[in-house]
Amino acid sequence: MKTILCYGDSNTWGSDPGGGARFDPETRWPGVLRRALGDGYRVIEEGLGGRTTVWNDPIEGYKNGKEYLIPCLDTHQPLDLVIIMLGTNDLKHRFSLTAFDIAQGAGVLVEVVQNSRAGRDAGPPRVLLLAPPPVATLHERFQEMFKGAAAKSRQFGKYYRQVAAERGCDLLDTAELVRSSELDGIHLEPGEHAKLGLAVAERVRLILPD
Repeated sequence: MKTILCYGDSNTWGSDPGGGARFDPETRWPGVLRRALGDGYRVIEEGLGGRTTVWNDPIEGYKNGKEYLIPCLDTHQPLDLVIIMLGTNDLKHRFSLTAFDIAQGAGVLVEVVQNSRAGRDAGPPRVLLLAPPPVATLHERFQEMFKGAAAKSRQFGKYYRQVAAERGCDLLDTAELVRSSELDGIHLEPGEHAKLGLAVAERVRLILPD
């Protein structure tokens, strides 16, 4: 049994861009991934709305992705693969970060996993880094919070790819696969969750063959 940890924010948690309740487990992309991989794989969801890569949020609090990652790895070990999709919340205007800095924050998380003993035989798990999807036209409730985010998010693919090359991990640029919903500009609709889950499953089979 191969064990995969999906570590992310509200798009991993399954937030409905229409403002409704959380999507059900079968709709969320980790659930699609689990179903596509089938027997022999265990998929663990660790999504949290508002989670950043490495930054402390002075308003929301307890959302620093680095702080929770280490105990999370220890909780779920042994892990074969950790999938990281974070960076969207780093785009919030209050952080004043560039796309380059956000990607570097994601790189710190990759290093945490690579330096851990959370894999098989006390070694590190493999890492698949997902560059988050670009921000679309923002709903009014997000316009000030994510001011300037759309342009920065379109640079994610470039800088996340550099981070993956430098850290020697696998990369999937979600901008090539899915689009953020026009309902709020941030979250994924069910069809996009399905496309992302299937694409990740295809990559996982290459990283962790049967």
